[in-house]
Formats: sequence, C-alpha cells, structure tokens
Amino acid sequence: MSANNALHIAVLGGDGIGPEVMAPALEVLRRIEATTDLKFRFTEAPAGANHYRETGKSMPESTIRLCDEADAILLGACGLPSVRYPDNTEIAPQIELRVHFDLYAGVRPARLIPGVPSPIVGADARGIDLIVIRESTEGLFASMGKGVVTDSEARETLVITRKTSERLFEFSFRLAERRKARGKPGQLSCVDKANVFKAFAFFRGIFDEAAKNHPGVKADHMYIDACSALLVKRPWDFDVLVTENMFGDILSDLAAGLIGGMGMAPSADIGDRHAVFQPCHGTAPDIMGQGKANPTGMILSTAMMLDWLADKHGIEGAAEAGERIERAVDKVYADGIKPMEFGGRNGTADIAKAVIAAL
Repeated sequence: MSANNALHIAVLGGDGIGPEVMAPALEVLRRIEATTDLKFRFTEAPAGANHYRETGKSMPESTIRLCDEADAILLGACGLPSVRYPDNTEIAPQIELRVHFDLYAGVRPARLIPGVPSPIVGADARGIDLIVIRESTEGLFASMGKGVVTDSEARETLVITRKTSERLFEFSFRLAERRKARGKPGQLSCVDKANVFKAFAFFRGIFDEAAKNHPGVKADHMYIDACSALLVKRPWDFDVLVTENMFGDILSDLAAGLIGGMGMAPSADIGDRHAVFQPCHGTAPDIMGQGKANPTGMILSTAMMLDWLADKHGIEGAAEAGERIERAVDKVYADGIKPMEFGGRNGTADIAKAVIAAL
C-alpha cells in the first residue's frame, strides 16, 4: 500500500461490455470508501483486442508496470471475435497476465444467490456454494502458442510441474480451511484423469502429499468425467475442487451455469504477490453499448478482491466490506431484480443502482 494507506487498484476495462460492467463495480467501491475507513486509488490502463488493433500489442509495457506496482488488478472482459493474432488465436491479456505474474491459482466461486434461477432441480432448496480452483499457468495451456501443426497432424503438450502443483495444493487446502472456519464443510476434491494419464497420476500424488499436512480438511479424488456428471446432479455435495488448467476452464463455466449464468460468476487469478479479479463472462459484443450487460460478476469480483487484500495486508475492514457487497447483491436479487440475462427487464444501470442502495 502507498504511504497514505490508499489501496492502489489497477483498472483494465477491456473490450466489449468490459468497461460497461467495470464502471458500476468502481461505483460500488467508491460507496464502500464513503462508508468505511478504506481508501482507494484507481489507475486506468489499456489492454485487450481494441488496443491490439490500434497498436499491434495486447497491452503496453506501461500497463504491465502498473499491474506490477498496484495492490490489486481489476480486469474487464477482453477479446473480440473479429480481432485475432496471425495464428487465429484470440487476444487474451487475462492469460498473459497469469503467465507474467505467475498467477497459478484460478479461484472460481459458484454460489447460488437467493432469487436467482438454477437449471438444477432442488438447487433453490438445497443451495449451491462451491469453489473451483483452476491451476492457471500450465497444464494444457502451457502449450499456448507453442503447438506444432503440420499438414497431417497437430500436437499440443500438457505440462504439470511439482513446484506449481505444490503451491496450488497448499493454496487450496488453506482456502478449504478458511471456509471450514466460516461454517463450510472443509472438503477438497482433486479432479483429474489419473487412471489414464501419467501426468495426472503425478498431479494426484502431489495432492496426496499435501493432504498429510492438512488433516483438518477432508481430501478426496474424482475423475473429471464423474465430477462433471455429479456437478449437474448434486452440486450441493461439493465444497472446493482443485484441478488442471483445461479441466478447470471447463468446470468453472459449467459451475457458472449452475448458478444462473456467466453474468453471475466472479473470479480471481492469484499468485504469491499479485492477483487479478474479473468476471467469468466474455465481452458479449452483440449487446455492447445497449445497457443490457449484467454487472453482478464484476461487482462480486471486487468483493473477492477485498477479501484477498484483507488476507494479504491484514486489513480487517476490507474483509467486512467484501461481505457487505455480497450481502447487498443477495438482497437485491431476493427483492426481485431480474437481469436481461434471465429474460428480465433490469439492465446494467438498474442492477448497479440497486446494489449501491442496498449498501
């Protein structure tokens, strides 16, 4: 933190609806600032497909320096279907930031908020409150930009290292312990395909080693296919899941679908020193500029940011502020707000106004 104790937040609005959902999230934080002892300093910087189209780079060096110096990073959705690298892959600063700052723990909460429809029968009564932790720097994504393609075949290489896996599992067990202290089950499931691939057997073995150091957490294993089936049958049986990058990419979107959709889903990519907070949804260029975007995922990402800052800096008030944001979101949905994402009539401004009023 800076000398005046203001938390310095790097703000990367991104593309499409990214800036549209970022604006109300910052309004929420300003409301927190006005009603607590917390102080924020926001610095905006470019990143994404629009910047690439203008300059040939997804982010300037000044953005990377800003992210390095800031206490935390807020990131809007990035990328546009019509803007691609020469190899036809999308512009993805979010992935580049994970690699650059070694943000190995992708935290994807899935909590069903009162009043939000779930496609799962019984979820409204049983509840859904789980977290997918996705390793975010290696796995199959380690091959990004490095795959080999010939006329007859294409190959990508999955990478799992002991160093990253040990840190990932330590992070995951500690998170499960923190949840247990807050009344959650305190269960951590390693999701893999260890019955087929040596790399996942290696992954599982490191998980089992870590489990011995955390006897207070109930540790178990699941194969990715069985886990996917059970998530859509009995999601209330899950607490925390930890898995490889590609598996986590898929499971986290599945989990978002269980709680109403991508607009409801926050996320964080966390390393030893830095962390990025962003909604799980994409840039949705089809609704850009129409005021239809659901800002809830971005607002809940700010709550995750405050909880992380509280843990990192020991700021008790930050954790409480994050909980206030979550309670405010719960209240507005319980009171009947219905985003256009669910076929309702409430757009970006309606949702933002209601959350700020509930604070």
